[in-house]
Amino acid sequence: MIPSPYIDNYYSRTATTAETYPALEEDIDVDICIIGAGLAGLTAALELTRAGRSVALVEAHRVAWGASGRNGGFVSAGYATGLSQIEKRVGPHDARKLYRLSMEGVEIVRRNISDLHLTEAQPVPGIVKALRYDSRGALRKTRDKQERAFGSKLRYLSRDEMAAIFDTSKYREGILDEQAFHFHPLNYGRSLAREIARLGGRIFENTPVVSVDLSSAKKCVRAAGGAIHAEQLLFATGGYTGPLLPTLARSFLPIATYVLLTEASPDLARETIRTSAAILDDRRAGDYYRLVEDGTRILWGGRITTRTTDPRNIAALLRREMVGTYPQLSGLKVDVAWSGLMAYARHLMPQIGQLQPGVWYCTAFGGHGMNTTAIGGTVIAEGMMGSTDRYRLFAPFGLPWNGGVFGKVAAQLTYWGYQATDAVREYRSV
Repeated sequence: MIPSPYIDNYYSRTATTAETYPALEEDIDVDICIIGAGLAGLTAALELTRAGRSVALVEAHRVAWGASGRNGGFVSAGYATGLSQIEKRVGPHDARKLYRLSMEGVEIVRRNISDLHLTEAQPVPGIVKALRYDSRGALRKTRDKQERAFGSKLRYLSRDEMAAIFDTSKYREGILDEQAFHFHPLNYGRSLAREIARLGGRIFENTPVVSVDLSSAKKCVRAAGGAIHAEQLLFATGGYTGPLLPTLARSFLPIATYVLLTEASPDLARETIRTSAAILDDRRAGDYYRLVEDGTRILWGGRITTRTTDPRNIAALLRREMVGTYPQLSGLKVDVAWSGLMAYARHLMPQIGQLQPGVWYCTAFGGHGMNTTAIGGTVIAEGMMGSTDRYRLFAPFGLPWNGGVFGKVAAQLTYWGYQATDAVREYRSV
């Protein structure tokens, strides 16, 4: 079988790992089968193979082909929803535990990069959260609360300090997260796969699963070329999940986001963005961007939609956002633009748990996936081995119905509502 290519984007163009893995062409028996070779599945597989379990990792396309290899590459603590919303669901005590798990996820990625000497992951420290309005002291209070509760290293940036770093009049204040970093997610994911294979894990690319049998003690995962029999099965799929496990597919929505890469223009890029830190716009309907290739290009992401097919004008949509923030970039051309599907649950939290004895799930990382895929894959591996039950912290969020077509409409309307709210708040701060 000819390997399916990665979608054309900055990460696929600059990938430094060249390994490919065969399609499944026989029947095999393993301890654990994992469906989905994104960062959650890869992290779980790595933990399990390190512990001596026999693991088969099955991917319909290529390792990290979906959102795991197309995203902005931001690694910071937190979830797609805020701490206050988590507290409403689980209470302050467990909310703090969950937030600390999100912090641990950052350190798992950092530790893997260090321990495995993954220079190809290209980690760069720092992420700035930028506000387009005056929070009237609320940002400082949030910073202080985070530092007291979690020991976070957050540096407040005044309007003058923001103006010195970013050549735009849009930002009023910001926070520099010095413990966060940004990196090359596709190289990272493929490097994890290389380590899994070195430890004896079996990886099968271009192997779409056509059916699963969960009725027996040994689960059966069947593809066109063979079957995998395993004592335990983990579904670690995301926005590209099909109808294989209806309970899971109905529990989240595939949401598209868009990213562009500009042409190389070192002087203009560095004069506009005078920091190696990545930038995350505070707006719910906001942007995220960073300099790449030694500061010669800008990688810019933003916008979300329930539309799962690519609009023809991806580049124009994003470029409008970029130039709206930095008018001096109006002459900068777009080199390539792409999209990716994330998985969002209604509660905006990851979905991590056990469906039935021997059947597990680890998905719905949309909006904050780099740290949460790392901790999600870790705690689910611990659960499968029986070493901890930390995965149970996510049980209160469950697998609620996504609302179907009505859920898509509601999600799109909510996003437009966020855009309107953001615009009003920004206008009032002018």
